[in-house]
Amino acid sequence: LQANEITIRIIDKIIIHGLSLSVPEGKVTSIIGPNGCGKSTTLKALARIWPCYKGNVTFNGEDIKKFSHREFAQKLAILTQSPQSPADLTVKDLVEMGRFPHRNWFGRKSMEDDAHVEWALGQTNMLGMQHRLLSTLSGGERQRAWIAMALAQRPQVLLLDEPTTYLDICHQLEVMQLLEKLNRELQLTVVMVIHDINHAVQYSDHIAVIKEGYLVTEGKPQIKFYIVGSGALSAHNREIGVSPIRSRRCNDERALKTTGLKSGKVRRAMSQSQKNCQIFVRSPREMGRRR
Repeated sequence: LQANEITIRIIDKIIIHGLSLSVPEGKVTSIIGPNGCGKSTTLKALARIWPCYKGNVTFNGEDIKKFSHREFAQKLAILTQSPQSPADLTVKDLVEMGRFPHRNWFGRKSMEDDAHVEWALGQTNMLGMQHRLLSTLSGGERQRAWIAMALAQRPQVLLLDEPTTYLDICHQLEVMQLLEKLNRELQLTVVMVIHDINHAVQYSDHIAVIKEGYLVTEGKPQIKFYIVGSGALSAHNREIGVSPIRSRRCNDERALKTTGLKSGKVRRAMSQSQKNCQIFVRSPREMGRRR
């Protein structure tokens, strides 16, 4: 999946400016950046929800415009932010919707569809909850149900827009570990927009930073931390950093695990709230001077 100098125009405003992004196959890619920078717009352009004003998006070397809606849905699945569903829908009903792109003209489900639904429920550990109403599930369980629906499509690429939004830290880790498992065991290509810098570093093979509609930098995260700016924590390759307004010293084991540090007191960036964070880019030389 690749974006080639795409420009996205919504009404009369240019949201994305000539952005090129290559998504590594079989890897986890995270798109990070400040609020309103164009992360979700980029994700929706990859999913063919927003048309490209300039440039194009290709999948396996083919322009995605050439695929029919059914063909494209068989290759790529997207979970938007905070998806909605009828209150009386069960988990199994929701997951069965993921089979629509594979059904015949009359929409009748087959034994193959049932097998794929059961497999998707098993992959997300939702078999025991398949008859429960979505309205009775916790936030983490509901997100796993939506991921199961996407898996039932049997896509090659899974796109997620802020999959951990509104979840507490335990359910956030549960969802991230599930995505890591699916990527590792199924070789599923995962692309997600995410706000938590620590999660992006810990669970991603590739990170792209967007600011004001431009791709600022991209690369592999490295287990190497820098203290930059006002006590900010950065574990990104080369120039990627986060500059929060406030930080704190922390001995909490969960925080140490989240940041990837094994022991000792660390100065941990409070990246949970993007209101207090600003993504920036510095050259390696500047990073070295400020350490």
